[in-house]
Amino acid sequence: MEDILIIRSENFQLTQFEFLMRMLVAVGIGLVIGLEREYSHSNQKEIFAGLRTLSIIAVMGFTFALLNILIHPWLFTIGLISVVVMVALSYWISASKGEIGSTSEFATIFTYLLGGLTLLGYIEVSLSLTVILVVLLSLKIKFQNIVGQINQEELYAFISFVVISLLILPFLPDQNFGPYDVINPREVGWIIVLTSGIGFIGYILMKFLGANKGILLTGIFGGLVSSTVVTLTFSKKSNETPELSANYAVAIFAAATMMVLRVVIWVYIFNRQMLSDLVLPFAIIFSTALGVTLFFIKKQKGEKRFNDKLPLGEPLNIKSAIVFGLLYTGVLILVSYASSEYGDKGIYLSSAISALTDIDAIAISVSKLGGDTINFLTAQNAIILATLANTIVKIGIAVFSGSKDMKKYVLVGYGVIFIAGIVGFLILNV
Repeated sequence: MEDILIIRSENFQLTQFEFLMRMLVAVGIGLVIGLEREYSHSNQKEIFAGLRTLSIIAVMGFTFALLNILIHPWLFTIGLISVVVMVALSYWISASKGEIGSTSEFATIFTYLLGGLTLLGYIEVSLSLTVILVVLLSLKIKFQNIVGQINQEELYAFISFVVISLLILPFLPDQNFGPYDVINPREVGWIIVLTSGIGFIGYILMKFLGANKGILLTGIFGGLVSSTVVTLTFSKKSNETPELSANYAVAIFAAATMMVLRVVIWVYIFNRQMLSDLVLPFAIIFSTALGVTLFFIKKQKGEKRFNDKLPLGEPLNIKSAIVFGLLYTGVLILVSYASSEYGDKGIYLSSAISALTDIDAIAISVSKLGGDTINFLTAQNAIILATLANTIVKIGIAVFSGSKDMKKYVLVGYGVIFIAGIVGFLILNV
C-alpha cells in the first residue's frame, strides 16, 4: 500500500512514514545529547538541561520547522528566538550565583537547530553534527589537560599557521613563472603550508602521545616529519644505551614505513594519475617495511619501555618549511633542466641526488611534472630510485653512528627494504 502524503507543497513533501522516522531521529538526537549532559553533571543536584529538556528542545525544533512550512515562514525563527531568550535568562541567573559556563546553553540552541534539520530530511547531516557535538562535549577534561600543557610558543605557532594558511596562501598568484615556466607561487606556498603543517602535527603528536605510548608511536610520529632524522637520532642513542638497540631499530623502521605512506600521499595530492602504476611497487615496499618493523618489535628483549623522546625542537619551523619550498623549487628546475638536456638519465641522477636528505621534495616535484614535461614511467621510476637512494643514505647514517648491534639490525632491515624497492622497480618496468 502506498504511503500517505501528509504534507504536499511546491517545495516540500512528506509522507506519514517519513514523518514518524524523522520525528524518532529528532527525539534520539535530544536523548543522546541529554544523556551526555546528564553524565557530565552527575555530581550536581541541578543542571540546566538534561535528558528530558534536550529531548523536548529537539522535538520543539522539529515542530517549529513543521509549522514554518504549514503556517508561516517566520515561525521557526520565532521558536529559535524563544529558545535563545530562555537560555539567556538561565545563564544570567547562573552567572548571578557565580556559576560561569555556557556549554550546556549553546548545546541547547544547537539541539533546537538539529531538530529542524531533521524535519527537513537532512538526517545524515544532523546525525553527523550530533556526533561531533557529543564528542566535543565529552572531551572537556581532555581539552583542559591539553590546554594546560600548551606553552606560549606553541600557541603562537598555531596562530602563525592559521595566518599563513588562511590569510597569505589564498592571495599568492596562481600562475607559472621562471625557468621552464614551472614555478607557481601558489603551489610553492601550498607546499610550505603542507610541510610546516606535517611538522606541526608531528610535534603535537610526539609531545602528547609519543613518549607515553612507547617507542613504536614515537617512531611513527617522528616518521611524519622525517625518517632520516629518526634514523640519525636513534642511531646515536644506540651508542648511549646499546642494550636498547633493538628498541631503537623499531623506531627507525616504523619511521621508514611512514615515509612510504608520505610519498604515496604526496603523489596522490599532486598527480593521482601516477599512483595507479605505483600502487603495487609501493605496496611491496610498505608491506616489507611493516614486516621488518613487526619483526623487531618481537625481537625487543623483555618488557622494556621507551621513556625518552625525540627532541621536539620548534613547534612550527617556518624557516625550515620555506627552505623546503626553495629546495622544492630548485629540484623542480633541476629536473626540468635534466629532462630537457639529458633526458631520462638526467632525471634519474637528479632524483638520486635530491634524495640524499629526504624524499619529499623530489616526490612532489616529479609528481607535478609527471605527464607534463616528463612521461609517467620516468616520473614513477624517479620516485622509486629516490626511495632507494634515501634508503642507502639511512643505512650509511646508522652504520656510521650506531652501535654494533644497530649496524647489524639496520643492514638486515634496510637491506630487506632495499631489495623490496628493487623488486618494485622491476615490476614497474616489466
